[in-house]
Amino acid sequence: MPQPDGVLPPDLWTRPRMASALATCDMASVIEGVRTARGWSQGDLARAIDYSQSWVSRVVNGQQSLTISQVHDLARRLGVPLHLLRFGDGPPRAGSAEKGVDTTRRRDFGRAVAASALLTATAATAAAPAGARAAGHRCVNETTASALRSITGGQRRMDADSPARHLLPSAVAHVHLSEHMLAQAHGTPFHSDLSAAASEASGFAAWLHADRGDTGSARTYYRTAVARARQAGTRLLDVYMLGSLAAFETDTAQDPHLGLGLVQEAGHVLGASAHPTARAWLACVEALAHAGVGDGPAAVRAIGRAEREAARSANTDPPWPWVFAFDEAKVAGYRALVGVRLSRPHDARRAFAEACAPRAANAKQSAVLQVELASAHAEAGDVDEAFRLAREALATGMRFESERVIGRVRSFRRRYPRPRTRCAADLDEQLTSLVTGVTASG
Repeated sequence: MPQPDGVLPPDLWTRPRMASALATCDMASVIEGVRTARGWSQGDLARAIDYSQSWVSRVVNGQQSLTISQVHDLARRLGVPLHLLRFGDGPPRAGSAEKGVDTTRRRDFGRAVAASALLTATAATAAAPAGARAAGHRCVNETTASALRSITGGQRRMDADSPARHLLPSAVAHVHLSEHMLAQAHGTPFHSDLSAAASEASGFAAWLHADRGDTGSARTYYRTAVARARQAGTRLLDVYMLGSLAAFETDTAQDPHLGLGLVQEAGHVLGASAHPTARAWLACVEALAHAGVGDGPAAVRAIGRAEREAARSANTDPPWPWVFAFDEAKVAGYRALVGVRLSRPHDARRAFAEACAPRAANAKQSAVLQVELASAHAEAGDVDEAFRLAREALATGMRFESERVIGRVRSFRRRYPRPRTRCAADLDEQLTSLVTGVTASG
C-alpha cells in the first residue's frame, strides 16, 4: 500500500518483486516500485527527480535506456540504497556515459548481487509450516549467536597464517550454518543477534574470496554482510560492512566512484556523534576513494578529519566490530596510501615511516602494504629498494597463494617496465615461475 507523506516502507528493498528488479538491474520496475510505494503520480515522480513527465513515462514503459550516470542520479534522488546497485566490473571509461545499461550489464549485475542477500530470512521462514518453525526455535537460544561469532573469530585468527584456499570451504559452510540459524530465529528475541553473526560470517567469506581474486563472489558476500547488518539494526556494524564494501570497490574492484557513493551512504548512517574510531576509519576509506578519482584536495581533507578524530581523547576502547583503536599510526598508513595513489612518492615514504609500515600482524596484509611502499620508492627513483620490496611481497603472496598480493605485484611490474637491473630481473624470474612452475633461482 502507498505510504502516507511519501515515506518509503522499511521492507521495500527486500520485497520479492523489488528484490528481483534490483537483482536484474530492471530500473523501470525499481522506479515504478518507488513511485507506487510513495503514492506518487507520474507527475509527482517527474518533479521529484527533475525530469520531464514524458521522459519518466518512457523509462517506466521500457522505451528509454538509461546511462550509468543517470542511474546513479536517480538512485540518489529516489533514496535507492547505492550498495544495491552495480553495473559492471570496472570504473566508467571515457565515453561510457553515452552507453545505456544493456542486458549484458544486467546479467553482470545479477551475478554480483545474490538474490538470497536481498530476500530476508523472515520471508523464507514465514513460508514454512508453523510446526516446522516451532521446532526450529528449539535449536536457537541465547548462546547461538556468540557461538557463531566465536567460530568467525577463530577463522579470522587463522587467516593470519593460512592460505585463503584452505579456509574458504569452512568459511562458506559457516555462512550457510549462520543463515540456517538465522532462519530458525524468526519470531524469537535472538533474531537481531543472529543477523549480526551472519553479517560477520559473510564479511569474512568476502575477504577470503577477494584474497583469492574472485571479485564477483567477494562482492556477493559483502552485500550479504551489508544486508544482514541492516537486519540486525546495529548502526556501527552497518557502517563497518558498508565501509568494507566501499574499500573493496575502491581498491580491489578499481571503482572509486562507487566507493565514494558507498562511503557517503555509510557516513549518513554513522551520524555526527559516533565513536572516533569509526569516524577516523571511515574518513580514511573516503580519502582512498577521493585519491582513486584523482581528487587530491578532497583526499587531504578526509585524512585531516581522520587525524583529528584519531587524536581525540575519547578514541579509546574501540567499539565492536572494530577490534583495535584506529590511532594516529593507522591514519598515517592511509596517508601513505593516498600519497601513492596521488603520485606523491616523497609524502608517501614519509607517511609510511611514521606508520612503521609495513609490519602488520597479518603477513598477507603486510605484503599488500609492501607493494604500496615499493610503488612509492619506485616513483621516488629508488628502484633497487622498490624491486626488493616487491620481490619480498611476491614471495609472501606465493607462500599463501594470495591472488590479492600476486596481482598487485604484477600490476607494480607493469607500471615500471623500464628497469633492467638485477633486482628487476629477479622479480621477473619469480613472476615467470608462477606461470612455468619452474622455481626461480636464488
